[in-house]
Order: sequence, then structure tokens, then C-alpha cells
Amino acid sequence: MSERWENFFNEKHEIDYPQMTMYQLVRESARKYPYNIAYEFMGKKTTYSEFMDNIELTAKSLTSIGIRAGDAVTICMPNCPQAINTFYALNRIGAIANMIHPLSAVKEITFYMNISNSKAILTLDRFYDKVVEARKGADHTVIIIMADIADELPKYLVVPFKVKNMGKYPSVPNEAYSITWKDFMHYGSKFPLPLPKITFDVERTAVILYSGGTTGTTKGIMLSDLNFNACALQSSVAMEVPYEKGQKILAVMPLFHGFGLGIGIHTCMVKGICCDLIPEFTVKTYAQMLIKKKPNFIAGVPTLYEALLRTKGLENANLSFLKGMYSGGDSLSVELKAKVDKFLKEHKATIQVREGYGTTECVTASCLTPANDYREGSIGLPYPDTKYIICEPGTDKEVEIGQDGEICLSGPSVMLGYLNNEEETNETLRVHADGRTYLHTGDMGYMDADGFVYFKQRIKRMIISSGYNVYPSQVENVIDSHPKVLISCVIGVKDSYKMQKVKAFVVLKPNVVADDSVKQEIMDYLRQHVSRWAMPYDIEFREDLPKTLVGKVAYRVLEEEEARKIEEAERKAAELNEAVAAEKTKKSAK
Repeated sequence: MSERWENFFNEKHEIDYPQMTMYQLVRESARKYPYNIAYEFMGKKTTYSEFMDNIELTAKSLTSIGIRAGDAVTICMPNCPQAINTFYALNRIGAIANMIHPLSAVKEITFYMNISNSKAILTLDRFYDKVVEARKGADHTVIIIMADIADELPKYLVVPFKVKNMGKYPSVPNEAYSITWKDFMHYGSKFPLPLPKITFDVERTAVILYSGGTTGTTKGIMLSDLNFNACALQSSVAMEVPYEKGQKILAVMPLFHGFGLGIGIHTCMVKGICCDLIPEFTVKTYAQMLIKKKPNFIAGVPTLYEALLRTKGLENANLSFLKGMYSGGDSLSVELKAKVDKFLKEHKATIQVREGYGTTECVTASCLTPANDYREGSIGLPYPDTKYIICEPGTDKEVEIGQDGEICLSGPSVMLGYLNNEEETNETLRVHADGRTYLHTGDMGYMDADGFVYFKQRIKRMIISSGYNVYPSQVENVIDSHPKVLISCVIGVKDSYKMQKVKAFVVLKPNVVADDSVKQEIMDYLRQHVSRWAMPYDIEFREDLPKTLVGKVAYRVLEEEEARKIEEAERKAAELNEAVAAEKTKKSAK
């Protein structure tokens, strides 16, 4: 065991961190609450006792196709039972869960499989053809396990679902390296050997999530059992909500996201809470879900709460069933928080939305606003056993209270490192003079005299759209590789729903006509190479792009231009509304 973790286990903590795997900690919960509902999916409920049986069978199935301790398996799935069962089954046998977005582009899936050296990939039938295409670029053999949502539906929904989707997706894999989920489960039921003994290793990679790291290029983040368990135990304390039987969370945030996996699933599983798995979230179904499901907890990005305010069907709803509402993944503006809190009060909820802060490099949240001590602009207090300090950017030198600097944190949820990237790991994880390993977040902020942390801005260039990180340099690299493009610049533009949306500015090569057909050609090219949430909503052609004194593209100039356009549009809209209101008043007076 390295000195970092030896020191940790020798220290005194507010919380007792058992030397257990994620599976073992959830199994303890199942022993306490065997008849509690572990998860619900489209009306079908699974108890914790049944959940443990599902994990055991899935673990045997994985073993039957050759997956062993240390092997990686990619999970390319929405929030559904097969994904949850596989996630914990991989942990049960000491394998690695490589979590990716099912809407990832073909080349991205290839990258994720190769960098993790995944021996298999689990996906849905609707994504099967895309995964087959991605597999062609794999540098090793990959087994494809094809699941079907219908396998996990209540019986009364199976036939309508199959009729609705008839002919849309393959029912049987057409490649020798592919198997259906049903066959996969059958292999497990016939597997004759016992599963391996469970062992805890504080330095073993249990999960790989993806983010941009400090340079804005995709990095695999290696997270351990302790990282996830610490996040779950710390979150349980910080959220200040006592356990009651029957509690449930609306698990809207996706599994590939640290917030969705760490808070929406693992924290709740550790506490014996029911996860209501939502495979696809839409604003149109939001009101119906809230009223029908009556969740006690909601964890989501600001976009989700903005949608709450404009969802039809909640006008007279009683939301008193809500006991906790947590926002993360992006900054929650003071204005939006005020509007959401007002909405909750008007609908008989006794809570306020609480903002958290974290990074995928520490699973997810590591700081949270207290329930009864909100300070405007603050992201709250650090989690138990998590130390926050503010340093001069690029250094280990702490600044004075109230002074801006880089947010750095140390604690048991801090990652093991970046996959196959020692250089950036060493840049991001640094041992300070106090002997602790600190995560340098790349975010600017300050701390007040009472220890409340305030986030100000990101040092690294990044766009956050609907809670998803978009790294402009990656999108620019794809655009610039198009044969008709000379240079591009990608920025984030303010948006009332997504918080930011992606816009591209493009200079075409000489003699290429800037018309709609070229724009569509570049858009189609982008769809093959970047994720849906990273797609620009518009491409604006320019003769040239603004430059800094050293010749770099001045992206801030473009951001300021777009901000002025939005301000002007908002000003004109306000003037028009005032004029309409004045005219109505004038007519009423007559």
C-alpha cells in the first residue's frame, strides 16, 4: 500500500471507512433491508434481496465468457436494470466498469474501448449497429453483449413495447462475437464453478469515468472502491436526511456521469433507498413523473431545475413529498435558485434546492450547501474528512482568506489518477507540504472565514451544456480536420435552458463557397465524430477570426460579441413587453 493510503487509514476521521468493495458495502445494505425496493424500472420493482441474486447471476455470466479480475468491460447503457446489475457484478469479481454515454459517436466508442482495453461491451439493441461499427477500430478482441429493454419490463408492457419497436432494432446479434442478454444470463445459470473470493485493494481501479482533465482533452479517470464508498458515506452525512423506509430518488442523471452514478445510484444503494431508474428524461414527461413517482430526493443539473419551472401539469401539484433537492454538474445561478425555491414553497415543499460542487476526479460532489445556512454565491462547506484549500494558480502556495485562487481538495474520494497518463496525473495530483495529496481542480474560487467555498470561474477552457462538459479544443480539432475548413473556434453561448449551447465559427479554405450545403456537410461530419451534447447549434462562417497579440484565436472576443447580441435581444424584448403592457393599461383606462 502506498504512503498516501497508509497515512489515510492511520488518521482519525469523522466517518468510519470500512475496507470493503462497493459490492460488499451494498451487500451490507441488502442484509439490513432485504425487502426494501432496490430499484424500480418502468413500474417493475426489485427488492435488495433479488438485486443480490441478480448481481450473483450476472457475475457468473461475466465469468462464463472469460471476464476475470482486472479486466475491463464497457457499459454503454442508459439507466436500466441490466446496467446496474452489470456494474456491481463487475465489482463482485474484481473487474473494472468502464462507463460511457450510449449516445457517444462511433470513433469515441472505439477510443473508450481501446484506452480501457475492454474485453467486452454491454449495450442496447438500439445502439448495436453503432457498437459493431466502433468495434472494427478496436485493437483487440471485444465481445458485444446486446440487451433489450423489454427483458426488464413488467409483463403487461412487454407486448406493447415490442409492437411499437417492431423492426427498429436487431432482435438477434448477427455477428459471431455478439450474444444476447438472455443467452448471456443462460451461460451464467449453467456456470459450474464458484465465484472468486472478494478482496479489497485500496489502489485497485474499480471504475473508469471520463472527463477532460486539466488540458481539456478526454481522460480516463481511475476511481477505486474507497473513492466511491467515501463519496456515498460522506454524501449521506452532508445531506442531513435521516433514513426512513420507503424513501426513493428519481434517478434521472445518467450512469456514465459521476453525479448520476455516485449520488443517484451508489449513495442511495448504500443507504437502502430505492432508485427509480429513468432511462430517458424529457421535459414533457417531467411533471407526470414527479406526480406519479413522488420521489423524496432529486439530484440533477441546473437545466433540470430550469425545466421544472416551465413544465406544464404542475400548476396545482403538492410537492410536500420532497425531502432533498440537490444541484450539481454546473453552477446554479443566484437567480435560478431563487426561482426554484419560490416554486417549491408555492407547491408546499418545505425544502430549498441545495447546491453542491465537485469534479469527476473525486467521483462527484465533495462540497454542499448546508440545509439551513445558505450564503449567496456559495457552493457550501466541504464534505466530512475532505479538506479544501485555495492556492495561487499553478502553485502549492495557499492564499489569504477571501482571496481568489485555484480550488484544491484532499480526501478519500480523490481519484487514483488518469488512465495511461502519468504526466497529467502528476500535474493534477500533488503532494503538499502537509503530506496530503491534493487534487488541483483547475477552478477558481475563494473561501470565507467560516470555511464556506465560493466558485468563480474555470481556469481551463470549457463549456457546460445541460450539465455535460464540452471541451472546445476537441470540437475544433474535428472541424479543422474537415477538408474544406481552414480554421475554427468553438465557444459557449448563454442559453436559458441548457445554460450554455455550443456555437462554431469557421473560416473556410480559399475558393470554398460559404453556403448552407457546406454548413450541412460540416454538421454531418461532426455527428460522426462528437457526442450529441457537443454538437454546435449553429456554424457561422467568417472571413477571418479575431486574434490575440501573440496570434492565438481570441475566443473571448467572440464570446463577448455573442453576449452583446443576447443582451441587445433581451433589451428589445423587454421594451416590447413594456410597450404591450402600457398599451393594455391604456385600453383598460378607457
